[in-house]
Amino acid sequence: MALVVRAGMQLVGLVLSVLGWVLSVITAYLPHWKNLNLELNEMENWTLGLWQACVVRDEVGRQCKDFDSFLALPVELRVSRILMFLSHGLGLLGLLVSGFGLDCSRVGERQRERKQRLLILGGVLLWAAGTAALAPVSWVAHVTVREFWDETVPEVVPRWEFGEALFLGWFAGLSLLLGGCLVTGAACCARAPGAAGRYAAAEAQTQCPCLENGAAAPKA
Repeated sequence: MALVVRAGMQLVGLVLSVLGWVLSVITAYLPHWKNLNLELNEMENWTLGLWQACVVRDEVGRQCKDFDSFLALPVELRVSRILMFLSHGLGLLGLLVSGFGLDCSRVGERQRERKQRLLILGGVLLWAAGTAALAPVSWVAHVTVREFWDETVPEVVPRWEFGEALFLGWFAGLSLLLGGCLVTGAACCARAPGAAGRYAAAEAQTQCPCLENGAAAPKA
């Protein structure tokens, strides 16, 4: 039973991590980190991302323009770019390391302690990737709220509000965090002492039937 729970935690953690990593990549390139709706002209909406600003007009459609200079961006957008790239790299590395450490992986299946260390390292990398994804999204949200309630700005001046990418980024970061915790927790779960020889091979086949090329014929 413990082996089934361990394998289930690894699978769920890996699926959540893959989902979070994909969503974090999408979040980084979506131009919807901030939205601006002009009350004087309801037919025109502005969106702002890490790479470009877009305007949506009913008659023309969407028009986007890339930022000309990295150094000319606000500090929160500059740091957000770096942290999102860091999150993508850590997440990809964590997925690769965790994949090699799975119980169902044939790589180093006789070196259980090494596979356990790979799982722990992969979980830590995924956890770090989730933190790196949550930090820029939360920072941009904090700046948006602070500027929205800035009393020095006249009320007639339009204010930026949360864009859809912020919510997607929060979900991506939490998925990476949860996936990393599950992978690390599965590595730290108590493991029943495995037997050697044919019994160990039979145990591996029972845990990972999906990796077998074909069903083994029963012996007479």
